[in-house]
Amino acid sequence: MVERLSDPPALRFRAVGKSFAGVPRLEAVNLDVPTGAFYGLVGVNGAGKTTLIRCLLDANRADAGTIEIFGETSLQTSARRHLAFLPERFSAPFYLTGRDFLEAMGRLYGRQVLEVDVHQAMDALELDRDALDRPVRSYSKGMTQKLGLAACLLSGRRLLILDEPASGLDPRARAALKTALAARHAAGTTIFLTSHALADVDEMCGRMALLHDGRLLFDGPPDALRARHGAASLEAAFLAELASDEAARGRHPVRLAQSGAMSRG
Repeated sequence: MVERLSDPPALRFRAVGKSFAGVPRLEAVNLDVPTGAFYGLVGVNGAGKTTLIRCLLDANRADAGTIEIFGETSLQTSARRHLAFLPERFSAPFYLTGRDFLEAMGRLYGRQVLEVDVHQAMDALELDRDALDRPVRSYSKGMTQKLGLAACLLSGRRLLILDEPASGLDPRARAALKTALAARHAAGTTIFLTSHALADVDEMCGRMALLHDGRLLFDGPPDALRARHGAASLEAAFLAELASDEAARGRHPVRLAQSGAMSRG
């Protein structure tokens, strides 16, 4: 989708700062997410990704700076009428069936959820339709994640905020998710997600931001980060950017284990 540059940004962060117990988690973050963008936010554990999202949602009040959603301050509850959010650790009420949950979310989003739409969302995410009439407590982690994603896809909101949306999904389900998000983006939805899977960010996102120790190190297309470091992969460019920052601050270079050091933050 072509970004509509004449519109206000879907998200605008200006000099956003946040500390916990005197320890800075975000330091003067400036970031614009254009309307119509498919935008990825990456960083190692504790980089500040989830903190930035929580400030956006006013779950944590930023200590400094401003955040706007389509030109409205995020401090107003009404500004969040435009978005649907999936947290990293999503769980639905265990006593509801999948159908009950999607209908309840439809009421929350102010729209009628039609059976045909539910089936399309389920099929797009490869979630068995029979699961609709089963209680959520019987779902696996992957099935629960798909249910949360289905609720976002059915929300009709023009902005999706997804914190590690592929968490708990197997490779086949991850591929289905990427296809579903690409279709939603092509239909005009702005997508802002965090992910520790840099290959997915490289494939899906037209722009990305890299947070490290609460500071914004990079904002731009993934290929621009690769070009900056002459790297063949986004992962190599990511590691080079962090190493460069650590060296500039006289700190030991960051070393990431393959086990998933970027999974949370």
